[in-house]
Amino acid sequence: MNNFEAQILTPQGSLFDDQVTGVQVPGAMGSFEIKTLHASIISTLEIGRILVRRADGEELYFAVSGGFVEVHDNKLTLLAEAAEQIAEIDVERAKEAKERAVERLESDDSSIDKERARKALERAENRIKLAANFSVSTQ
Repeated sequence: MNNFEAQILTPQGSLFDDQVTGVQVPGAMGSFEIKTLHASIISTLEIGRILVRRADGEELYFAVSGGFVEVHDNKLTLLAEAAEQIAEIDVERAKEAKERAVERLESDDSSIDKERARKALERAENRIKLAANFSVSTQ
């Protein structure tokens, strides 16, 4: 059997819970893929893309805004700060978030948390890029 259980959790609840053959995640040192019987691991996740290879052969793509992944006893648990299926990204909302982040970064207001604004910009740009690439690849 080449399948294992994978679960993607966000603060809003479970986003995915099913049998898979592999899950590719954006790790702090680069993208890596977890396969069946992977060694136990805990790793941080960066802003990027998750690729889930379901046991039935379907591939699902998610945008992720950081978090953690744990693999133990042939079970993957991914705890995401925020995640969504790329096909469901609201591009207009992402563009608005990008504009707000750019405005905050360019502001002279000393009360603005520049690091938080920079992360918001990264998340928005990731969502826009992934949505654009997804729509091109599905046409």
